[in-house]
Amino acid sequence: MDATVHKTIDAGASRHLDHGISFGEAFRVWLRVALLSFGGPAGQIAAMHRILVEEKNWISESRFLHALNYCMLLPGPEAQQLATYIGWLLHRTAGGIVAGGLFIVPGVVAIMALSYIYAAYGNVGFIEALFFGLKAAVLAIVVQAVVRVGKRALRNRVMIALAAIAFVAIFFFNVPFPIIIIAAGLIGYVGAKVGRPEFAAIEHGGGKKAAAVDSLLGEELPDHVRPSAARALRISSVWLLLWVVPVAALLIGLGQANVFSQIALFFSRMAMVTFGGAYAVLAYVAQQAVEHYHWLEPREMLDGLGMAETTPGPLIMVLQFVGFMAAYRDPGTLSPMLAATLGGLLATWVTFVPCFLWIFLGAPYIETLRGNKALAGALSAITAAVVGVILNLSIWFGLHTLFRLTTPVRSFGLSFDMPVWGSLDLAAFVLAAAAATAIFRLNVGMLWVLAGSCAAGVALRLAGVT
Repeated sequence: MDATVHKTIDAGASRHLDHGISFGEAFRVWLRVALLSFGGPAGQIAAMHRILVEEKNWISESRFLHALNYCMLLPGPEAQQLATYIGWLLHRTAGGIVAGGLFIVPGVVAIMALSYIYAAYGNVGFIEALFFGLKAAVLAIVVQAVVRVGKRALRNRVMIALAAIAFVAIFFFNVPFPIIIIAAGLIGYVGAKVGRPEFAAIEHGGGKKAAAVDSLLGEELPDHVRPSAARALRISSVWLLLWVVPVAALLIGLGQANVFSQIALFFSRMAMVTFGGAYAVLAYVAQQAVEHYHWLEPREMLDGLGMAETTPGPLIMVLQFVGFMAAYRDPGTLSPMLAATLGGLLATWVTFVPCFLWIFLGAPYIETLRGNKALAGALSAITAAVVGVILNLSIWFGLHTLFRLTTPVRSFGLSFDMPVWGSLDLAAFVLAAAAATAIFRLNVGMLWVLAGSCAAGVALRLAGVT
């Protein structure tokens, strides 16, 4: 497709670049991206890059990376926010809503259906065996995420040290995640500002030249990208109302102790503080939902993550399962399934509405900062710290997948769980080792590993091993 650039007049009589990409074509492409968005944020971002940059040539490599860098700095799921950002660049606010909305719709439907099955039949032997195998594969996949992000982020001793400090802080001392990310960002910002080479921007795509100039979008700023105080106020008002009004209504109508109020408050708070991508978000959610609110058991959190890994859409859709189970177990005067449905949808709403706010409010300013070295330095340091956080998540999953019992250690400022070595689940260990071998040594696709692990779990149950 040849790029054509000419002036058009929109409803607001403002000038913008006509990139020749129709809204209908964009809708079909974003639906395709959504249906192919398996494998967590790394796979989803790779799929978007392949389709939007390499195949369609809608956006240049440099602009794609700049958008990704901003999304990685935000709280919440970076892949969905990246889709929203690029959709907004192409077709204004409507394009952003379509791109970001379509990205999560398949996951909403799939997770809701699986949650119904899990709540109704989760204690049946076959279902338990299936999820037993699934958890072993999920553990291997999370370890793979540590390796993938680590290879990209830990390219010098400073970055390795940041990752190590982040891991020790969150695993052994239970330092709040936002503090770790803010500290890392400040270190990266200052380091880049004073010219330290360790904090230079991370290249993408194996050193590919990130400066394609013949994309359909081009490199100029359309008028709708230019920031203004009036626009910022308008955007903030609309999306804050969509976010805050339902939460306030629940608090006023039901009180803070009600499970729906707790879901609304918790996931709203999460939307503001969970930086660093989906796996980092899950570390925070798992800790709070399991240990503080007691909405789920550790094994159920792993089951929910397995659902999210095997369905299209953001990995963070596991939060819908968490809200579903929280309301299912405390339905009040509603039927358990109705309460669970509302709880799952509420968790999804307050998780993703802020994602649209961050993009529509901040993206115009970020677009004007392309090439800013201090911002790139902050990103590099945060990405390194996130490696330590994901390592913490993988160990948390490992403790609750491979061991039946753990012992809390709470002394001398330390706060972590030690495994009871005698409670090692040998069958789970063998399955996890097999899944890791398939992923790391044999390069088997993620869906095949998940399917094989589920089948192995059922086979072990039939053999009387589990």
